[in-house]
Amino acid sequence: MATTADIRTGLIIKLDNSLYSVVEFGQNKTARAAAKVWAKLKGVDNSRSIEHTWNSGDTIFPVRVEKKAFQFLYQDDSGYNFMDNETFEQIALPEAMIDAPQFLKEGQEVGVSINTETEQPMSVELPDKIVVKVTYSEPGLKGDTATRTLKPATVETGATVNVPLFVNEGELIRVNTKNGEYIERVKE
Repeated sequence: MATTADIRTGLIIKLDNSLYSVVEFGQNKTARAAAKVWAKLKGVDNSRSIEHTWNSGDTIFPVRVEKKAFQFLYQDDSGYNFMDNETFEQIALPEAMIDAPQFLKEGQEVGVSINTETEQPMSVELPDKIVVKVTYSEPGLKGDTATRTLKPATVETGATVNVPLFVNEGELIRVNTKNGEYIERVKE
């Protein structure tokens, strides 16, 4: 059995018949009372975010999660369709399970977290950084590079990213999928 000493960031636990991912945790010690362990939890199978406190040494119920490589195929009425790279099985998942659906492009490899107890997919994670092509951007003014001024640019997935003025249409850029920010220009 796992106890509160086993809590770590990213751990998925079962609490009140729901699954939660540990976002942040800590310990409160007082002079007279026993130590308490607190955690900020984000719902995996629901959209709730909660805080929970346990007495130090209490039992927690972690869920074993396996991460598998899948390939994004296409989007249709049934949702976003992915293919397992090993078994070639296809699954359709709703948009709410994907951490950054605006940056998905066909053929892209993603990581799908699967609950090993129920064999159900729980979430889809894109790589931290992806390379995309700028499909539309207003031209920058020559010599206007002294400040960190940004302009909106549309990328091949349809998402809008704020880029520096020197980035032009047709160029490849690297984007952080966690916050949607421009990182750098990529040479072909």
